[in-house]
Amino acid sequence: MFENDESVGDAEGVSEFYSAVGKIIKILRERAGLTQREMAERLGYSEDLIGAIERGRRTPRVEFLNAADELLGAGGLLKAIADDVMKAKIRVSTRHPAFSKAFTTEEAQSVEMNDWSTLDIPGLLQTEAHARALYEMRRPTLPDDMVEKWVAARMARQEVLTRTPLPLMSWVIDESVLRRPIGGWDIHEGQLRHLLKVGNVRGLELQVMPLERTHHAGMGGSFILLTPKGRPQIAFAEVQHVNRLITDADQVRIMNARYSSIRAQALDLAESLALIEKILGER
Repeated sequence: MFENDESVGDAEGVSEFYSAVGKIIKILRERAGLTQREMAERLGYSEDLIGAIERGRRTPRVEFLNAADELLGAGGLLKAIADDVMKAKIRVSTRHPAFSKAFTTEEAQSVEMNDWSTLDIPGLLQTEAHARALYEMRRPTLPDDMVEKWVAARMARQEVLTRTPLPLMSWVIDESVLRRPIGGWDIHEGQLRHLLKVGNVRGLELQVMPLERTHHAGMGGSFILLTPKGRPQIAFAEVQHVNRLITDADQVRIMNARYSSIRAQALDLAESLALIEKILGER
């Protein structure tokens, strides 16, 4: 429920927000007649961590806030601010350039993931060479050590593909992405062949949106839908390396419906793999 190593960052007043959340939790705990030790024991945490949350030095996850709400009789107060806490995590995280620590945590624990990609190969499907090429071409340029750190972070995300059982996972990639040889043809060829391997793994669903489609539900840009275990579906979108976390139920429902339309308009798995083979054969 709680990320032990997640310290509060100071960006756009977020640290003040976490401090306020901590004060609310402390007031509720004291009103419930519990010490920090008693609260920690009942929730399964250390006393030090409860103290750190109350001082605004650590950021609670959604599950923590939900459990604390029940324990402290908060009447839904802590549950109500859970989405805002998650959004604040997105704003302060700099551990990964495109996806925050909050996102990667949710991704690693999700039971379903759906990804529509218009500009690049989805991160979970990138080869190491492709990921490195992306970061090396960034402007402003990145230091070499940062490139390697971010490549390693992206490769670590792919551990989710080794889970047993696998989450429900699907990707739809625009055909233009497959025809753009990021990093040069040798790197791109390796990336396309990797996609062919992914497409042949039982349980992983890969589709391509062909350029010839005259009706296209995905023109609004890329997005990802995640379904965390035991919680409502959420969505992520990125523009110019700026992330947006979407938790509003109506917005997520619309994006889910849009993703269904995108999948219906895309090639099926067999047709998608055949197109990738065709692109490889054109060289």
